[in-house]
Formats: sequence, structure tokens, C-alpha cells
Amino acid sequence: MAEAQQVRVQEAIDGMVQGLERETIRKMQGIMFRCSAACCENPKASMQQVHQCIERCHTPLAQAQAIVTQELERFQDRLSRCTMYCNDKAKDSLDSGSKEQQVKAQLENCVTKCVDEHVHLIPSMTKKMKETLAAIAQ
Repeated sequence: MAEAQQVRVQEAIDGMVQGLERETIRKMQGIMFRCSAACCENPKASMQQVHQCIERCHTPLAQAQAIVTQELERFQDRLSRCTMYCNDKAKDSLDSGSKEQQVKAQLENCVTKCVDEHVHLIPSMTKKMKETLAAIAQ
């Protein structure tokens, strides 16, 4: 993928992840730590009970992190498939005798289109993740 397009996607994803972290994940972390501290303050609990209590506190955050990771991987896979299609198209054009400059321009346009389409998906992907994370946090 062209470097400028890569930077564009990375900045869009970074902005989304930072927003999710600030608005949702950080709050979940606070809840998890307070919950874990409360587990440790029970003088009657056994070591195993404290450990299980802490695990229960950690579960929502672990689920949230897994969801974000899964969505980012799915996004990356879709973008990769799109750019692979562009590469295949460019290779086919070269094989059929097209000029290299023409093929490079075609490849660049195709990759730019992929990036445009996928960057436009980020707001709906963010909304979906926020809704899912909000349900977990409850």
C-alpha cells in the first residue's frame, strides 16, 4: 500500500482507538481496579476466593479488549483483501502488456479507493464497538 495511504489509515484507526480508550476502556479499567481492590479487602476470603473475585473483576475488561482486537483484525483483513485485489489487477495488467507507468497509476488509484472505502467504515465500526462495550460495562 502506498505510504501516504498507509499513514491515512493508521491515523484514522489511532484516532478511533484513542477515543474508545478515553471514553470507554479507561472507565472499565477504573471499575476493574476498584473491584479488585475490594476483593483484597475481604479479610475472611481465602486466597482462592480472592483470586476468583479478581478474575471476575477483570472479565469485562478482557472481553472489551478482545472485541476491539477482533474488530481491528477484521478491518485489517478486509483492507488487505482489497489491496491484494489491486495488486492482482496490476499484475494481470502487466502480464497482458500494459505499460509499467500506466499500471502503477492504476494500482495507486485502486489502493486509494480501497483506503477511501475503508476509512469511511471506521465511524460505523466505532459506533458498533461503543454499543457492544457499553453492554459489557453494565
